[in-house]
Amino acid sequence: MENWRVEIGDGKEAVKIIVFIVGLAIAAAGGVIAYRAIFLEPASAVLVTETQVRELPNTLRVVGGIAMLIVGACLAFFGARRGRQ
Repeated sequence: MENWRVEIGDGKEAVKIIVFIVGLAIAAAGGVIAYRAIFLEPASAVLVTETQVRELPNTLRVVGGIAMLIVGACLAFFGARRGRQ
């Protein structure tokens, strides 16, 4: 029987694949958190004026979700880029 070996090189490709997958997961989670905080979750505050009642979304969760989305997208982008040849 022959020995079969899979060579990945110096390991940079495997790290780039892992960074890409982790970046996608973080971006997806951040997008879901931001979407739910803006549109689906109950409001964290209610603003009552003389003319109207407004519900305000949980600003901290919205900002945190958008930050996760941006960081995850950057990770995925840099993981998908080709290195110097």
